[in-house]
Amino acid sequence: MSMASSSLLLHLQSPFLKPKSFSLLPSPNTLPLYVSYLPKRLKIRDAKRSERTGKLRYPSEKKKLRQFNKDKIDVKIKFEGIWRLSKLGVEVHKDPGKDFIGVSDALLEQIAKVLEFPVASMLPAEAFSVVRKSFDARKLLKEPKFVYTVDMDVKKLLSLEPRMWDFVSQLEPEVGIVEHISDEKVSGDLISILHHCKMEKGQTASREAGDSIQSNGSCKPPALIKPKVAVVGSGPSGLFATLVLAELGADVTLIERGQPVEQRGRDIGALVVRRIIQLESNFCFGEGGAGTWSDGKLVTRIGKNSASVQAVMKTLVYFGAPENILVDGKPHLGTDRLIPLLRSFRNHLRTLGVSIKFGTRVDDLLVEDAIVKGVKVSDSTKNLLSEREELGFDAVVLAVGHSARDVYEMLLSYNVDLMPKDYAVGLRIEHPQELINIIQYSGLASEVHRGRGKIPVADYKVTNYVTGQSALAGANHGCYSFCMCPGGQIVLTSTNPSELCVNGMSFSRRASKWANAAIVVTVSSKDLDALNIHGPLAGVTFQRELEQKAAMMGGGNFVVPVQIVTDFLENKLSEMPTPLSSYRLGVRPASLHELLPIHITEALQHSISMLDKELPGFVSKDAVLHGVETRTSSPIQIPRNMETYESTSLKGLYPVGEGAGYAGGIVSAAVDGMYAGFAIAKNLGLYTAGVESLLGKAQNAGFVKY
Repeated sequence: MSMASSSLLLHLQSPFLKPKSFSLLPSPNTLPLYVSYLPKRLKIRDAKRSERTGKLRYPSEKKKLRQFNKDKIDVKIKFEGIWRLSKLGVEVHKDPGKDFIGVSDALLEQIAKVLEFPVASMLPAEAFSVVRKSFDARKLLKEPKFVYTVDMDVKKLLSLEPRMWDFVSQLEPEVGIVEHISDEKVSGDLISILHHCKMEKGQTASREAGDSIQSNGSCKPPALIKPKVAVVGSGPSGLFATLVLAELGADVTLIERGQPVEQRGRDIGALVVRRIIQLESNFCFGEGGAGTWSDGKLVTRIGKNSASVQAVMKTLVYFGAPENILVDGKPHLGTDRLIPLLRSFRNHLRTLGVSIKFGTRVDDLLVEDAIVKGVKVSDSTKNLLSEREELGFDAVVLAVGHSARDVYEMLLSYNVDLMPKDYAVGLRIEHPQELINIIQYSGLASEVHRGRGKIPVADYKVTNYVTGQSALAGANHGCYSFCMCPGGQIVLTSTNPSELCVNGMSFSRRASKWANAAIVVTVSSKDLDALNIHGPLAGVTFQRELEQKAAMMGGGNFVVPVQIVTDFLENKLSEMPTPLSSYRLGVRPASLHELLPIHITEALQHSISMLDKELPGFVSKDAVLHGVETRTSSPIQIPRNMETYESTSLKGLYPVGEGAGYAGGIVSAAVDGMYAGFAIAKNLGLYTAGVESLLGKAQNAGFVKY
């Protein structure tokens, strides 16, 4: 027994104290005397700003506070469910490191302070689980630290340490610090949720419903004739829509113009090594969508703790993703982990009876009386439109990505409404990763060890609003960093040899010696009107113009035009040789300040200069801009019914995901596809209840900033 434990035991057994039993419903007068000597509750606050009070609170904070005051926690309820403890800071030198997601002794010390329990070593680690872990290295902190959110299982805690009764009874909710949640709010993976739904109707389930949530869902028994559904596109939205529909009993055909990840990897290798581009199998097209050969970011702005996002994340874990994505404050997978995950996902869909057609392009729709009855497809590897095949379906889910420009043009031929949507264009900036580590971490930079160290590889984020001084004087433009890839590389995302655009990617370890991010400026329909570009596909036209201009600046053969940042700010051509680049197809000095419209160039120059004040050293001769970044999100949105997800122009057509303008990234696209799957199943009579009872209310991501 430790000295601390002995001290507490002797204190409890002191002859000068009357023996007290730990009652279930204690009052202040019946608490043990030693409790009164405890220090006041430690309040762990955000170091960035003081706590907002009164009128200074945001509306969302006021609403949450009113709810807490309204729902006074009954003492009995305190001993049920989960207590969530947030903003628990552990200094770097005390923490096991970024890859550890368990409960360390240092974390128990912080938990003990919140619970006002005197001896941290007596707290059973098994009663606590880490929900979120992030790294905070802001300069205003005395010392960088890992910040935790922890769930405390009350029943388990009391069974392992009965002396915690009185401490739990004194817990009170505190906004953002201590919150009580019920067991019903804990979500499971999508497959468990669907199986749980089916078991409620007496259907057999091939898998235990693990940690599935309580549901009021209602699934109909299998029909004699299954409704036939085509899902066009195997990105996140297409895969999750397919999973829901197949599990609920639809006869699903998944149509993908590109290749499975194995062949797609070989096609990308041929592009990088021999400059041979496959128009239908590349960094944009193929199994998994554009996000497969990217950073594999799983950050989202639609609520990372929501049931829908948690269902997506846990489903990814079910198919092979590491469990730390459920905990990491900035989760990502990397291409190397996405490839086996997608293979596992594909195999599961096939066990459900899904027919998967790779190398199959949808060239047209089968439409009768403004109702979609099927699709016309052809072999995308042969590019012979004369060999089209007609396939009939009861519903067609359009889950194409933001680069499927031919699909947009095909939809226009049926007078489908296409609404211009804000998106962003700009340049991708690259630094030595070691420089970013030093800028962000100072003396701790040596702890990174190219992704294998104690702290994460350093990243950064910038958001700015700039008032135009030229083409659109007086107009405000958002300028921000997009898809920041620490320890990554710059890759080609062109789908046409005459066009040139780039993106960033990284592997799971983020071990590259480069860091890159796009610095982009928002483009609205007003901007396009000022540039004399009109029509529903004006955004696509502008993208193409920039990509073709970048290709000419690079001299062809997929060589990327580049400019040293200091030269870009001074509007002068960089001299040879430029710093080394991670882009493997070659770079060429060019006047990138002449590539983009003047108001976008000025916004970029202003934001980069401002960022250098925030991160001294960001503007340097080691930083190189690459052009051009245009495919940040879809430039259009396909209007649909908010409840049924059906197109407002064509019945039987269901536009979903990023290409339809309803998502921005892997997670939000998967969530959109998941909700669409339930809505379509309900339309087809396979599901009778509302999806809100399972996953909460849907939130459209729309235009998303990373």
